[in-house]
Amino acid sequence: MTTAITDKIDRRTWIVSGVVMLGAVMTILDTTIVNVALATLSHDLHSTVDQVQWVVTGYLLALAATIPVTGWAGRRFGAKQVYLVSVVMFTLGSALCGLATSLPELIAFRVLQGIGGGMVMPIGMQMMAEAAGPKRIGRVMSMLAVPMMLAPILGPTIGGVLIQNISWRWIFYVNVPVGVIAVISALRVLPWVKPGDAGPLDFRGLLLMSGGTALLTYGLAEIGSTGGFTSAKVVGPILGGLVLIALFVFAALRVPRPLLDVRLYRRPTFSTASVAMFALAAALFGGMILLPLYWQEIRHFDVIDAGLLMAPQGLGAAIAMPLAGKLSDRYGGGPIALVGVLVTTLFTIPFGLIGVHTSIAYLSVMMLLRGTGIGFGMMPAMTAAFASLKRSELSDATPQLNVLQRIGGSIGTAVLAVVLQRSLVGALTPAAKAGAYGTAFWASAILAAIAIVPSIMLVRAERAARAAQPEQVEAQHEVALEAAAA
Repeated sequence: MTTAITDKIDRRTWIVSGVVMLGAVMTILDTTIVNVALATLSHDLHSTVDQVQWVVTGYLLALAATIPVTGWAGRRFGAKQVYLVSVVMFTLGSALCGLATSLPELIAFRVLQGIGGGMVMPIGMQMMAEAAGPKRIGRVMSMLAVPMMLAPILGPTIGGVLIQNISWRWIFYVNVPVGVIAVISALRVLPWVKPGDAGPLDFRGLLLMSGGTALLTYGLAEIGSTGGFTSAKVVGPILGGLVLIALFVFAALRVPRPLLDVRLYRRPTFSTASVAMFALAAALFGGMILLPLYWQEIRHFDVIDAGLLMAPQGLGAAIAMPLAGKLSDRYGGGPIALVGVLVTTLFTIPFGLIGVHTSIAYLSVMMLLRGTGIGFGMMPAMTAAFASLKRSELSDATPQLNVLQRIGGSIGTAVLAVVLQRSLVGALTPAAKAGAYGTAFWASAILAAIAIVPSIMLVRAERAARAAQPEQVEAQHEVALEAAAA
């Protein structure tokens, strides 16, 4: 009887999740919506494309540097309080970006946006996980996954429409009404959380982890512009970032209250789920850069049409995610993530055979099926990671999972960008250029296949965890979580 009650998701949990998702949608869309405006910004602000690229890079660096402090801030000031400040900061930054009159102003305001945006997703995920509890987290998190998967599709399309019909300033102004609604909704709906004993801020850890993630993100972003992995602009930041992150881990294991508790990785389910998430992010988000470029460069569609032609993949993911959430709650995230990876790999292979005149209807069906695999892939792995945690550990886990997902996606994007650029060298005919995209899609399929191994490890870790923990203890733990969250 208890299980039936605790497995049901109440109306308030869905409302809390919807409010959190409203804020998250803005920050996710903003990572892609600006990309289509770079040429327009270069012309209007009288700057080179390399200089304008810092509008994107500055935002990404601010995101990467801010995420690690989210857990401590949530414990110190309360999750709702941090969420509200983050959304307000992001909304204010959006309005200022729209008012910017020079490139330095725009870059500075984008950094302000990134500081706010970096905290919205991890603190929102923490609140959703707390509201759901481990037995229901798959169904709730599947709701958040929909905008995560649709953002790379919708962002460029929305951006193209706004730029062509109004002004580039509206790609920032559009966030303002959404942000206002998100703040009002959060004030009315989200529960106030009393600040806890967070301890003093680990400044050394903050400098090491934030600096490391920012350097690593910058180095990966530079791969796309340099076209390789050997440039000093790439190697230096990546090595520097990895060294700082390694020093953070070394220090975090030796202090009682580190910025982030890396001891969570000693837990097999959490560590394997984290590795699976990292690999899935590289495969899924990396592969999303290829099709829009193919539609524009080979088939000569404009940015709006190219975005619309990506809709089948987003539709497939959106259809699969609610079912993936339910199945993850019932069978665990590992088996569902493994199915998702296998489906994604299988239906990426047809794109390796892509040509100049490949049927649009055929590609749309393959995208729909590939999107289904994506829907069954990413979020179940995250569900498995959260389900292995105690409520008190969520504030440490969500920033780390967000960092892993973003870095994994950046690595996948960088790798496929380099493969595509090198394959296009000497490709002078349309058929040769289409063949270069086919080569990049084969690399995308390999990235997806790499995620199979950690997904199998996750299945085994979940199975071992269930065997070691009696069902009665699980039920008692769930009841305790429900009481704590009430």
